[in-house]
Amino acid sequence: MKKKIEAILEESISVKKDLMVSQGDTIEKAADAIIKSLKAGGKVMIFGNGGSAADSQHMAAELVGKFLKERKGVPAIALTTNTSIITAIANDYSYDEVFSRQLDAIAENNDVAIGISTSGNAKNVIRAVELANKKGIVTIALTGRDGGGLAKIAKISIIVPSRSTPRIQEAHVTVVHILCQMVEEALF
Repeated sequence: MKKKIEAILEESISVKKDLMVSQGDTIEKAADAIIKSLKAGGKVMIFGNGGSAADSQHMAAELVGKFLKERKGVPAIALTTNTSIITAIANDYSYDEVFSRQLDAIAENNDVAIGISTSGNAKNVIRAVELANKKGIVTIALTGRDGGGLAKIAKISIIVPSRSTPRIQEAHVTVVHILCQMVEEALF
């Protein structure tokens, strides 16, 4: 069992090293876009399904609450948290619309929309990014594998170089933490 644990940790380290080499500039570009948005009075809207929904909520919590510094809250919202909105939209329209409908209602100029999907193929995430693009909002994709359809349409696409969902999700948390730290350092 110890060897298996070590192999899992080594794989996670390897994915993050590959991420650093292949996506470092893109992560910086995403951080710059978020910082620019916030400085202009925008907000960050984050969304995804399953583990990516949890990552969305995690990022919003770090921004609204605090990450490392005691500071004013940063305007951020996870579109994954209001079960009444999600179930009403899914029931009245389609689950594919649960994020795009919310974005259509609350997204404004200077906002940033961050769609998270390990495969890059979640229909509801893609639809929301498409809508955000139409509204002229900066879109950031956090994906894995080959990036899927999401990476093709987002203005900034951070693609974790792995095919393993658990390793992709671990790297997504690391990227979320990097973005939150860059925001705090730039704004406070």
